[in-house]
Amino acid sequence: MTTSKKLIPKRCAWANPANPLYLHYHDHEWGQPCHDEMKLFEMLNLEGAQAGLSWETILNKREAYRLAFDDWDAKRIAKYDDKKVASLMGNAGIVRNRLKIAATITNAQAYLRLVAEGNTLDAYLWAHVNGKPLHNNGERIITTPLSDAISKDLKKRGFKFVGSTIIYAYMQAIGMVQDHAADCDWFVPA
Repeated sequence: MTTSKKLIPKRCAWANPANPLYLHYHDHEWGQPCHDEMKLFEMLNLEGAQAGLSWETILNKREAYRLAFDDWDAKRIAKYDDKKVASLMGNAGIVRNRLKIAATITNAQAYLRLVAEGNTLDAYLWAHVNGKPLHNNGERIITTPLSDAISKDLKKRGFKFVGSTIIYAYMQAIGMVQDHAADCDWFVPA
Protein backbone atom coordinates (compact mmCIF):
# COMPACT_ATOMS: atom_id res chain seq x y z
CA MET A 1 0.00 0.00 0.00
CA THR A 2 1.40 3.36 -0.97
CA THR A 3 0.50 6.60 0.60
CA SER A 4 0.57 9.77 -1.38
CA LYS A 5 1.69 12.96 0.20
CA LYS A 6 -0.33 16.03 -0.57
CA LEU A 7 2.09 18.65 -1.80
CA ILE A 8 1.80 21.96 -0.04
CA PRO A 9 2.20 24.82 -2.49
CA LYS A 10 5.06 27.21 -1.92
CA ARG A 11 3.71 30.72 -1.42
CA CYS A 12 5.08 34.15 -0.72
CA ALA A 13 6.05 34.48 2.95
CA TRP A 14 3.38 37.15 3.57
CA ALA A 15 0.50 34.77 2.70
CA ASN A 16 -0.71 33.71 6.15
CA PRO A 17 -1.39 29.96 5.89
CA ALA A 18 -3.78 30.14 8.86
CA ASN A 19 -6.16 32.49 7.04
CA PRO A 20 -8.12 30.95 4.13
CA LEU A 21 -9.04 34.45 2.88
CA TYR A 22 -5.38 35.33 2.67
CA LEU A 23 -4.48 32.13 0.83
CA HIS A 24 -7.31 32.61 -1.65
CA TYR A 25 -6.25 36.23 -2.18
CA HIS A 26 -2.64 35.19 -2.79
CA ASP A 27 -3.50 32.27 -5.04
CA HIS A 28 -6.29 33.79 -7.14
CA GLU A 29 -6.05 37.56 -7.04
CA TRP A 30 -2.75 39.16 -6.01
CA GLY A 31 -0.52 39.69 -9.00
CA GLN A 32 -3.23 38.72 -11.50
CA PRO A 33 -3.73 41.43 -14.15
CA CYS A 34 -7.01 43.17 -13.35
CA HIS A 35 -8.95 45.25 -15.87
CA ASP A 36 -12.29 45.34 -14.05
CA GLU A 37 -13.10 48.99 -13.39
CA MET A 38 -15.08 48.44 -10.19
CA LYS A 39 -12.43 46.14 -8.75
CA LEU A 40 -9.69 48.62 -9.63
CA PHE A 41 -11.60 51.33 -7.75
CA GLU A 42 -12.22 48.98 -4.82
CA MET A 43 -8.58 47.96 -4.54
CA LEU A 44 -7.36 51.56 -4.75
CA ASN A 45 -9.50 52.42 -1.74
CA LEU A 46 -8.72 49.25 0.19
CA GLU A 47 -5.00 49.80 -0.27
CA GLY A 48 -5.47 53.32 1.10
CA ALA A 49 -7.49 51.96 4.02
CA GLN A 50 -4.56 49.70 4.83
CA ALA A 51 -2.22 52.61 5.59
CA GLY A 52 -0.73 51.94 9.01
CA LEU A 53 -2.43 48.54 9.26
CA SER A 54 -1.85 45.05 7.94
CA TRP A 55 -3.34 43.90 4.66
CA GLU A 56 -4.81 40.96 6.55
CA THR A 57 -6.87 43.37 8.66
CA ILE A 58 -8.35 44.93 5.52
CA LEU A 59 -8.81 41.60 3.78
CA ASN A 60 -10.78 40.30 6.77
CA LYS A 61 -13.03 43.38 6.53
CA ARG A 62 -13.38 43.35 2.73
CA GLU A 63 -16.95 42.09 2.58
CA ALA A 64 -18.01 44.62 5.21
CA TYR A 65 -16.38 47.33 3.11
CA ARG A 66 -18.35 46.22 0.04
CA LEU A 67 -21.59 46.45 1.97
CA ALA A 68 -20.72 49.73 3.68
CA PHE A 69 -19.58 51.39 0.44
CA ASP A 70 -22.46 50.28 -1.80
CA ASP A 71 -20.49 47.65 -3.71
CA TRP A 72 -17.97 50.35 -4.62
CA ASP A 73 -20.45 52.34 -6.70
CA ALA A 74 -18.45 55.55 -7.20
CA LYS A 75 -21.53 57.58 -8.19
CA ARG A 76 -23.21 56.75 -4.89
CA ILE A 77 -20.07 57.16 -2.80
CA ALA A 78 -19.34 60.58 -4.32
CA LYS A 79 -22.66 61.82 -2.89
CA TYR A 80 -22.15 60.61 0.69
CA ASP A 81 -23.16 63.25 3.20
CA ASP A 82 -22.43 63.83 6.89
CA LYS A 83 -25.20 61.41 7.90
CA LYS A 84 -23.64 58.63 5.82
CA VAL A 85 -20.17 59.41 7.18
CA ALA A 86 -21.56 59.18 10.73
CA SER A 87 -23.08 55.82 9.85
CA LEU A 88 -19.74 54.61 8.48
CA MET A 89 -17.96 55.85 11.61
CA GLY A 90 -20.27 53.59 13.61
CA ASN A 91 -19.68 50.54 11.41
CA ALA A 92 -17.41 48.12 13.28
CA GLY A 93 -16.98 46.06 10.11
CA ILE A 94 -14.67 48.66 8.55
CA VAL A 95 -11.75 50.74 9.73
CA ARG A 96 -13.47 53.67 11.41
CA ASN A 97 -11.00 56.35 10.52
CA ARG A 98 -12.63 59.63 9.48
CA LEU A 99 -9.74 60.59 7.19
CA LYS A 100 -9.84 57.26 5.35
CA ILE A 101 -13.62 57.40 4.98
CA ALA A 102 -13.38 60.96 3.67
CA ALA A 103 -10.61 59.86 1.29
CA THR A 104 -12.89 57.19 -0.17
CA ILE A 105 -15.54 59.83 -0.88
CA THR A 106 -12.93 62.17 -2.36
CA ASN A 107 -11.54 59.29 -4.44
CA ALA A 108 -14.99 58.57 -5.83
CA GLN A 109 -15.30 62.21 -6.87
CA ALA A 110 -11.80 62.18 -8.43
CA TYR A 111 -12.57 58.92 -10.19
CA LEU A 112 -15.76 60.38 -11.68
CA ARG A 113 -13.74 63.36 -12.96
CA LEU A 114 -11.30 60.93 -14.58
CA VAL A 115 -14.23 59.16 -16.26
CA ALA A 116 -15.74 62.50 -17.33
CA GLU A 117 -12.43 63.19 -19.14
CA GLY A 118 -13.12 60.08 -21.21
CA ASN A 119 -10.67 57.92 -19.27
CA THR A 120 -10.94 54.85 -17.04
CA LEU A 121 -8.73 53.59 -14.24
CA ASP A 122 -7.97 50.58 -16.41
CA ALA A 123 -6.74 52.64 -19.37
CA TYR A 124 -5.02 55.21 -17.14
CA LEU A 125 -3.12 52.67 -15.05
CA TRP A 126 -2.18 50.13 -17.69
CA ALA A 127 -0.92 52.82 -20.07
CA HIS A 128 1.94 53.30 -17.60
CA VAL A 129 3.18 49.77 -18.35
CA ASN A 130 2.14 49.54 -22.01
CA GLY A 131 -0.57 47.06 -21.03
CA LYS A 132 1.91 44.46 -19.77
CA PRO A 133 2.87 43.58 -16.19
CA LEU A 134 6.33 44.52 -15.00
CA HIS A 135 8.47 41.77 -13.48
CA ASN A 136 10.71 42.38 -10.50
CA ASN A 137 11.90 38.78 -10.26
CA GLY A 138 11.00 38.36 -6.62
CA GLU A 139 12.94 41.34 -5.32
CA ARG A 140 11.55 43.08 -2.21
CA ILE A 141 10.61 46.58 -3.35
CA ILE A 142 8.27 49.09 -1.70
CA THR A 143 8.41 52.01 -4.17
CA THR A 144 9.69 52.65 -7.66
CA PRO A 145 10.02 55.71 -9.86
CA LEU A 146 6.81 54.53 -11.56
CA SER A 147 4.87 54.30 -8.29
CA ASP A 148 6.25 57.75 -7.43
CA ALA A 149 4.99 59.16 -10.76
CA ILE A 150 1.55 57.55 -10.54
CA SER A 151 1.19 58.68 -6.92
CA LYS A 152 2.12 62.25 -7.82
CA ASP A 153 -0.32 62.32 -10.74
CA LEU A 154 -3.19 60.80 -8.75
CA LYS A 155 -2.65 63.39 -6.02
CA LYS A 156 -2.80 66.15 -8.65
CA ARG A 157 -6.08 64.66 -9.80
CA GLY A 158 -7.45 64.91 -6.26
CA PHE A 159 -7.09 61.31 -5.03
CA LYS A 160 -6.20 60.73 -1.37
CA PHE A 161 -4.23 58.02 0.46
CA VAL A 162 -2.27 57.34 -2.72
CA GLY A 163 1.33 57.73 -1.56
CA SER A 164 4.03 55.90 -3.49
CA THR A 165 4.17 52.91 -1.11
CA ILE A 166 0.38 52.50 -1.29
CA ILE A 167 0.47 52.79 -5.08
CA TYR A 168 3.24 50.20 -5.37
CA ALA A 169 1.21 47.77 -3.22
CA TYR A 170 -1.79 48.58 -5.43
CA MET A 171 0.25 47.87 -8.57
CA GLN A 172 1.19 44.48 -7.09
CA ALA A 173 -2.39 43.72 -6.08
CA ILE A 174 -3.86 44.46 -9.51
CA GLY A 175 -1.11 42.65 -11.39
CA MET A 176 0.63 45.65 -12.93
CA VAL A 177 3.71 44.24 -11.21
CA GLN A 178 4.47 40.53 -10.96
CA ASP A 179 6.11 40.39 -7.55
CA HIS A 180 5.67 36.85 -6.26
CA ALA A 181 8.77 35.65 -4.45
CA ALA A 182 11.22 33.70 -6.61
CA ASP A 183 10.50 30.48 -4.64
CA CYS A 184 6.70 30.93 -4.82
CA ASP A 185 4.76 28.52 -7.06
CA TRP A 186 2.97 31.58 -8.52
CA PHE A 187 6.22 33.32 -9.49
CA VAL A 188 6.40 34.23 -13.17
CA PRO A 189 9.86 35.14 -14.44
CA ALA A 190 10.29 38.01 -16.89
